[in-house]
Amino acid sequence: MRFKILSLVAVVALVAACATPTTESGSGAGDGTYTGPGSQADLVANVGDRVQFCFDCYDLTPEARATLQKQAAWMKTNSNVKVVIEGHCDERGTREYNLALGHRRANAVYDYLTSLGVSANRMATISYGKERPENPGSDETAWAANRRAVTMVR
Repeated sequence: MRFKILSLVAVVALVAACATPTTESGSGAGDGTYTGPGSQADLVANVGDRVQFCFDCYDLTPEARATLQKQAAWMKTNSNVKVVIEGHCDERGTREYNLALGHRRANAVYDYLTSLGVSANRMATISYGKERPENPGSDETAWAANRRAVTMVR
């Protein structure tokens, strides 16, 4: 009988140890992701984490520059945040070409943020080319969604 009671206590303790903690923001989302100031969620909700590009281009549009100006101000407010800028492409073109184009897109964002006063040592770039589509379709709507650079809080 004592063995059964001790086993039950051990199971209860094990389940209690595996309980889902609340996040730092107190949301209790359960995935451990911080959602407060300086988080990816904060960036997405209050500034925007991505800019779009035209076909086969890496020039920043006026809309992209406006978003990046907001990102720069956000990064100045959240001075401890470091980011990775991801360059992405649509599915057209070779893997190698799209990796190079994604790299140029990420670098265009990096260069513009640097010109706005964001410290270069707070940013890194990576290109995923066509390997991580936002929209898996094969039409102009999908391709337009996939031609982007995304700023990710690390």
